[in-house]
Amino acid sequence: MPGYGEELAAVHAAGFTAVAVAGAREVLARLDSPSRVVEFGSFVDARLPERCDAILAVGEVLGYPLDSRNDNRALDRVFERAARALRRDGLLLFDLAGPGRVPRAGQRAWHEGEGWAVLVEAAAEGSELRRRIVSFHDGGTGCFRRSEEVHDLWPHSPSEILARLRGAGFAARTLPRGYAGEPLPPGVTAFVARRR
Repeated sequence: MPGYGEELAAVHAAGFTAVAVAGAREVLARLDSPSRVVEFGSFVDARLPERCDAILAVGEVLGYPLDSRNDNRALDRVFERAARALRRDGLLLFDLAGPGRVPRAGQRAWHEGEGWAVLVEAAAEGSELRRRIVSFHDGGTGCFRRSEEVHDLWPHSPSEILARLRGAGFAARTLPRGYAGEPLPPGVTAFVARRR
């Protein structure tokens, strides 16, 4: 499973934190203080503390392939691990790409900020969503470094995810207005699930 390379991670931290900030506001509004909150380091094998109050996976991270076969049971295992780690009524908050995330004709976007720029080409390829990401980052040196990454995601329909969450022991629903009222990109759905 690919992660973000160093340059793309720096670009993401510099210019694409709005979803993470809104997700944090959403979870804070739903929790009592003090709370133990976990944001997945690696959602596949991160050690999750017992009886945590919330787990966050913000930014379409659960849409990355969990194995080479696109085995949906792998996503079920992630939900089951989260359910075991959460206390009763604990919160799982995440978002996923679904149908309509990328137009049929594909999509190109260019974003830039001080010391960085990124070009993203996205296309649906069968049941996968493939993103080719070229980033430029100066790292404060004045010399730009270029990196290129290809990311594959597996979109999931919201109804499928809700059924999988319920099967793992959660009461779940979507957040149609996004996190804390901040809209998500087209084709991305936010989910809030509470362990029963």
